[in-house]
Amino acid sequence: MILVTGPTGFVGSALIHRLLMDKGSSNVLAAVRCSDSDRRWPKGVNTVQVGDLMPVTDWHAALQSVSEIVHLAARVHIMNDKSQDALAEFRCVNVASTANLARQAAAAGVRRFIYLSSIKVNGESTAVGRPFKAVDMPAPEDPYGVSKHEAEQLLRLIAAESGMEVVIIRPPLVYGPGVKANFASMMRWLARGVPLPLAGVTENRRSLVALDNLVDLIVTCLKHPAAANQTFLVSDGEDLSTAALLRRIGNAQGIPARLFHAPVATLRLGAALLGKQSIYHRLCSSLQVDIRKTQELLDWTPPVSVDEGLRRMAEGFRA
Repeated sequence: MILVTGPTGFVGSALIHRLLMDKGSSNVLAAVRCSDSDRRWPKGVNTVQVGDLMPVTDWHAALQSVSEIVHLAARVHIMNDKSQDALAEFRCVNVASTANLARQAAAAGVRRFIYLSSIKVNGESTAVGRPFKAVDMPAPEDPYGVSKHEAEQLLRLIAAESGMEVVIIRPPLVYGPGVKANFASMMRWLARGVPLPLAGVTENRRSLVALDNLVDLIVTCLKHPAAANQTFLVSDGEDLSTAALLRRIGNAQGIPARLFHAPVATLRLGAALLGKQSIYHRLCSSLQVDIRKTQELLDWTPPVSVDEGLRRMAEGFRA
């Protein structure tokens, strides 16, 4: 039996559908909060109520007959977080609660624990042509990245003490049908024909991962013997500049991207004057990941190309 936490989320919903196709309903269990108990689930989904993700959550009932766990539930990265102590809140959910689940899972005899971490554990940006690698020294910069790194450290300790296998996956920005936040904003801008001053942002490179590619890697890691106690980076295998990405999103939507040229230095100055440096860095800096370890150790290739991933995302956006 495979237990999935966070099954109502962006990644969790897609993973549940994939597991139902591959494994059948008798082998998939979704851990849900009480507030999700009335949710309309796909036919055949088995659910177990566990309440909120807390350091004291009792997972005993959910862990019966479970051999693998995919832990997706988390306090996610929040833009412009206004919490008085954001790090404490991230640590409560992403560190202490994850460790609580892992310890109970190990005690219950769970064989493998897959943890969806974040590329933010590695850092926020790279120099072009110098991608992050799974073996790099972690350098998280914000509370979310720090919490994910600390959770990884505890999981490795629990694995060493108990013998439960732990697999860590660090994705960059994930896109696909139902995507929200930055990607959804870009699609809305393009759909409305908004002119964007980003035609000159051609020197940066960003690694992305299509939702279907991330789900495929998670499924691969559930059973592959070489995945045990490893950390993997994941992407589509093609890195794009911001200008190229916007044009290809436009192509996927069947509309031209209305880009005009503004010097990158001007964009940087404008962002600084407006206090929007974070937006500038997301649009103009680079963040690349090296997935050769993932490909070679697991004999894995991203099954969906960037263009196909964008097409599926655009279909969901239109719907």
